[in-house]
Amino acid sequence: MVATAVAIARMRSLFATVMLAGVFSLLSALLFVNLDAVDVAFTEAAVGAGISTVLMLGTLALTSRVERPSSRSPVIPLFVVIATGAMLIYGTLDMPNFGSPDAPAQLHVAPDYFYGTEKDIKLPNVVTAILASYRGFDTLGETAVVFTAGIGVLLLISGLRTRRRRDEDEEEDET
Repeated sequence: MVATAVAIARMRSLFATVMLAGVFSLLSALLFVNLDAVDVAFTEAAVGAGISTVLMLGTLALTSRVERPSSRSPVIPLFVVIATGAMLIYGTLDMPNFGSPDAPAQLHVAPDYFYGTEKDIKLPNVVTAILASYRGFDTLGETAVVFTAGIGVLLLISGLRTRRRRDEDEEEDET
């Protein structure tokens, strides 16, 4: 993922950048699957790798394919990125280790889910109960995001077709 991110930052071809961003999203989805967050992985693959890549390719069809050189100095953005990264790292220093049995999620939330699922929701599968009931609004929100992005892609594609037809009609009128 780091190599892909560095390649994206160094690339000048916008088409290659869009393709590498899609690869980065797929790698992120694989990471989420490895962390047993399949719902987040599905959303990342659908929105990040699928819909976002299609939207960016549609944008490239309307714009240039090569990035123009910047006339501004990259010092201030670089400082902002380094400062933000340092604050994020500082914020994670007192977090418990990954999978630690002493983590607050393992001591307080997880037992409520495990013992309350059968009594409250009457589903034998704890993961399904968490996604469908305890995190129902979150799952609904993720579904709404995917649906909205899909509608956006359809609207963009239909607008692009209309614009191309109009441009072709204007070219025919000129000749």
